[in-house]
Amino acid sequence: MLFMHEVHKVRGRAEDEFEAAVRDGWMPTLGNGDEARLLWYANHAHGSGPAYNVVTVTAVRDGAAWERLALRIQQGDLRQWMRELDELRHDVESKLLVALPWSPLQDVPLDEIPTDGREHELTLYMEDTMWPYEDKFTEYIDRCGEVYSKSLDRPAAMLTIQAAFQPALGSHLRREVVLMQRILQPEALLNLLRTEIPADYRAPGTWMYDALDLRDQWTSRLLRTASWSPLY
Repeated sequence: MLFMHEVHKVRGRAEDEFEAAVRDGWMPTLGNGDEARLLWYANHAHGSGPAYNVVTVTAVRDGAAWERLALRIQQGDLRQWMRELDELRHDVESKLLVALPWSPLQDVPLDEIPTDGREHELTLYMEDTMWPYEDKFTEYIDRCGEVYSKSLDRPAAMLTIQAAFQPALGSHLRREVVLMQRILQPEALLNLLRTEIPADYRAPGTWMYDALDLRDQWTSRLLRTASWSPLY
């Protein structure tokens, strides 16, 4: 299964119109078939990064389904809709991802993903993107699953990993890892932002310290799902 990750730089005055276009256009259109589903629609929370940025993740059954979807956008029934969507944003950055071997999200049962816009509570996510050293990429994937992921498997954890990805193709992205992490304890996030990380959390033997042998570059996005986002 493939996952299409997109960061949309939305025009500020078109924020609501853009959301409606995805909710009432893209999501139900994919729902009419059995090859793709919108999974997440999340806003980059104001005050935590660039304004009016939206992250969407769409699951696509396989490469053949992705090709058919691309052709619909380029020259088929979705061409005009996509042109109109482009009027509502400044730009979009897209990448095609696959799940890591230990990712909780693997093959998505597409027919179980809602496409009717049903509403729910808002949920916060921390999306981390890492770039391991070139000769440490495989080791980083393994140890991230064996050490970091398991360290979150406790009742008081601030985060839980719901999906872990790497690029499906593209040589310049071959060493990238993306984690979709649901924030379970918002109060702990606030504490993380306003205090220094204790020294014993950064000592040898901790993930914060040992992972520096594998990578030292990453970015984080604080995302808030829309009330109708299929996954939340």
